Amino acid sequence: MDAMILSAGLGVRMRPLTSNIPKPLLSAGDKLLIEYQLERLSNAGFSNIVINTSFGFQQFRNALGNGEQYGVQINYSLEGDTPLETGGGILKALPLIQSDPFLIVNADIWTDFPYQSLSIPESSLAQIVLVNNPEHNDKGDFIKLGELALLPTDSRSSQTLTYTGIAVLRKKLFENVESKVFPLYNLLVEALQKKRLTCTYYNGLWFDIGTPDRLQTLIEFIEDKS
Repeated sequence: MDAMILSAGLGVRMRPLTSNIPKPLLSAGDKLLIEYQLERLSNAGFSNIVINTSFGFQQFRNALGNGEQYGVQINYSLEGDTPLETGGGILKALPLIQSDPFLIVNADIWTDFPYQSLSIPESSLAQIVLVNNPEHNDKGDFIKLGELALLPTDSRSSQTLTYTGIAVLRKKLFENVESKVFPLYNLLVEALQKKRLTCTYYNGLWFDIGTPDRLQTLIEFIEDKS
């Protein structure tokens, strides 16, 4: 299975740290944020990796090269100065992704999730990974009901969970999409309405590195572990 690391966001909430450096290339401990993803994906058996970029493409190329140092092959999908959002970025990168289904993961998370364990049911268009709600997202994103993911407005459950930015997707999810710039969330909701959005719960380590404070929390965690 191929994997895609979503890396094209402008990192506005991380400024001034991201004024001149793409967020995935910020350091935490002795590695770049994206290097943790590349190493974990490589160790899980993923060899073909697509990375989408907006600004700072040459910085990605200089830091990561073709992926040989991580035991993977990196292909870059360039979006220009204006990012296409998560859904549009994946849609543009589909010609570079050989497998169907394929894994996606946000570049701005840190986790010990075992990527090799993730699969997708035959009837599902997308399988997403959910975790307990962190403080910054206490209302959650989805409800887990068996294998299905539901919206929090569903009255059958009051326990909400947070989407991790990790998922396995089928290319069919992107069929008949007319827009070039859109969030992946829109397609996930469409799949949910067809009862073709499934999910799994993870109770391991997961950090969402969305602000300088959260980056500092991760750095301190890594230092305490070493």
